[in-house]
Amino acid sequence: MNPAYRPDKPKRRKLKGLDKYVIFALSVVLIYTIAEFITATITGVEKSTLTVAIYGFWAGEIVTCGLIKIFKLRKGDNDET
Repeated sequence: MNPAYRPDKPKRRKLKGLDKYVIFALSVVLIYTIAEFITATITGVEKSTLTVAIYGFWAGEIVTCGLIKIFKLRKGDNDET
């Protein structure tokens, strides 16, 4: 028997592409929020148009990914012909 083989160790679930994309989107929003807070504090100027655009775009992406997961709108999953 292979000494590196451990049958009792549970396998890690691999993240799928859609999950990675949602994590990426949330991290972009978090990084932007922190950067905007710092720059607004230092300069006293808020970039309201850019903020609305960033939040709107990434919120749309996250909602779309959620709908894909809920309704399983992936290629090949369509049973209707």
